[in-house]
Amino acid sequence: MRVLTTAVAMCAAAALSGCATTAATSSKPASGDSAKARPLPKGLDSGRGEDAYASTYRPLPSRPTALVDATIFTGAGEKIERGTVLIRDGKIEAVGAQIVPPAAYDVIDVAGKFVTPGLIDAHSHLGVYPSPAVPAHSDGNELTDPNTAGVWAEHSVWPQDPGFNLARAGGVTTLLVLPGSGNLIGGRSVTLRNIPARTVQDMKFPGAPYGLKMACGENPKRVYGSRNRAPSTRMGNVAGYRTAWINAADYARKWDDYRAKADRGEKAEPPKRDLQLETLAGVLKGEILVENHCYRADEMVQMIGIANEFGYKITAFHHALEAYKIADILAKEDICVATWANWWGSKLEAWDAVEANAPMIHAAGGCAIIKSDDPDVIQRLNQEAAEALSAGRAAGYQITEGEAMTWITLNPAKAIGVDNQTGSLEAGKRADVVVWDKNPFSIYAKAERVYLDGAIAYDRHDRRYQPTSDFELGQGAGR
Repeated sequence: MRVLTTAVAMCAAAALSGCATTAATSSKPASGDSAKARPLPKGLDSGRGEDAYASTYRPLPSRPTALVDATIFTGAGEKIERGTVLIRDGKIEAVGAQIVPPAAYDVIDVAGKFVTPGLIDAHSHLGVYPSPAVPAHSDGNELTDPNTAGVWAEHSVWPQDPGFNLARAGGVTTLLVLPGSGNLIGGRSVTLRNIPARTVQDMKFPGAPYGLKMACGENPKRVYGSRNRAPSTRMGNVAGYRTAWINAADYARKWDDYRAKADRGEKAEPPKRDLQLETLAGVLKGEILVENHCYRADEMVQMIGIANEFGYKITAFHHALEAYKIADILAKEDICVATWANWWGSKLEAWDAVEANAPMIHAAGGCAIIKSDDPDVIQRLNQEAAEALSAGRAAGYQITEGEAMTWITLNPAKAIGVDNQTGSLEAGKRADVVVWDKNPFSIYAKAERVYLDGAIAYDRHDRRYQPTSDFELGQGAGR
């Protein structure tokens, strides 16, 4: 009855507003110019679909703020004692030890506390494997084909995942959400700003490049070998990648030929869009970054060979527990390593691990990253980095805390293509800032306040800045 009443009311409103003009509607074809065929919708003939899912992110409101008398880790390797961070218009205005806050700034005395950039997780599955972890929420792996490059993680992200709020309480302001690793090519990743939001578009990092999740090793060969399908071996894995890139190159050439003819005014029909090949062609053109799940050193070298064969670049190897064995090669190739300190032994390819993996990459001049791949670890990235730092020092590597801070700030920003905007406390960058009650490399440290674009997004001591997801509210949490 309520539905019927609502429908009647809507119709009445439409009539009053002049929308229900049945007399002006005709089923007969129009004549003259209006009879011309409508052009195809943009998404069908453009060869690109990103605009349809564009970011609608808007920064939270902020005020000019000065955080004074803190120990500051800039995220770029530097440590400043008794320093000040100035925030204005959502940006870092200045950072240093001899700064006097201008008048009209909110001056916050953080003496005895520590200030860092917002932490960045370069490997997360929040939203695509949300909490509670039930089959209805399992949306991270499209295990229907070894190559699912056409799927996009953002089309699975559930913004109500309580994990986003917990990650923010751990200091995480930006995260890369990836598809799972069951396929050779798993699909596109999405970079998110960690704010409470109704839609994934409201969280999307404006202008951040897409990533492509690839996986080598045991996962894809186990998934498809158990179904008596290819790949069932590592050589089958490699053949699958190479075939995919051959097809992608052919697809890219067809679109290039079409556009060249169209630019010359020649008659030409656009190729039929293929979501799988469109993503792969984006990689070949340098528009989409490659985030490659891989554990063994020998397989990482094989993946570098495939990238060289087809002319694309691997941005980062993820997990990469044997990266220390080829640290010099990875540094030379400028490939980041997103790893943990002590996750190992879950399968044979994850057996030969060392806790000092990240420090050894760092010492070789490479790009070391500590990431989560886990809804619990994402709340404690600082502790995972501290464990890696301790292991590195025990192994004889002289690494400062300022340098180790880059593993969870600037380096992951680089690996996901946003280091020009965030990841360090430098003038002009987004004011993504965390205030810690203790040294963040202490197991006892807690994030007291988290700023995104200069606005308070979390405050441990103020419930107004402790968001609860709609899902939790529906379950009675936080009441």
